[in-house]
Amino acid sequence: MTKLSVNINKIATLRNSRGGDVPNLIQVAKDIQRFGGEGITIHPRPDERHIRYQDAYDLKPIVTTEYNIEGNPIPKFVDLVLKVKPTQVTLVPDAEDAITSNAGWDTKKHKGFLQEVISEFKRNDIRTSIFVDPIVDVIEGAKETGADRIELYTEEFASEYAKGNEKAINSYVECAQKSIDLGLGVNAGHDLSLDNIKFFKENIPGLLEVSIGHALISESIYLGLENVVNMYLHRLK
Repeated sequence: MTKLSVNINKIATLRNSRGGDVPNLIQVAKDIQRFGGEGITIHPRPDERHIRYQDAYDLKPIVTTEYNIEGNPIPKFVDLVLKVKPTQVTLVPDAEDAITSNAGWDTKKHKGFLQEVISEFKRNDIRTSIFVDPIVDVIEGAKETGADRIELYTEEFASEYAKGNEKAINSYVECAQKSIDLGLGVNAGHDLSLDNIKFFKENIPGLLEVSIGHALISESIYLGLENVVNMYLHRLK
């Protein structure tokens, strides 16, 4: 089965816009899990414009499912992950001023750096995943870094699928199968939504987990958070 991990960055963005504690991030994380969500994802950035570093610590005792922390492994981020010890860390090559993630790792070019960071996380019993574009050579490079999983960057698929181009799934299928052949677990995320998640799930072999934030929270404005979480769970299972 494919797990649904809900990215709660947008809840933090809404909270921060007024400078208070509404909506309460901790309560939302509790509620998502109560509604059936199988994981909580956060992606703190250096400017803390949504998730704050303190949020990562505050969520630790609250997340009873799977705790996934995403981010660029700069020293401050690495230190945070080693202290919090989430279930999984997903490494994303974000520029510090990036609005959102917009590319995967060049696993060949950054092989040495990724090996060093991943080995430190694995020494601390933290599962590691690398955010990658759907390119076979990149998947092969990910294996060489020592990562446990890859997370397929799905923006291109989502964009093309919305135009009616179902063939956009092909490179993702190929890379997922390559990952399985190499012994890597397969995660996916970015712009997955209620409109495309069922098709994606049905076509990607061995899909272990999807991380969904922006679309899920946006859809919840109209349909309600509990309802939307269960709609995703239904499509994934």
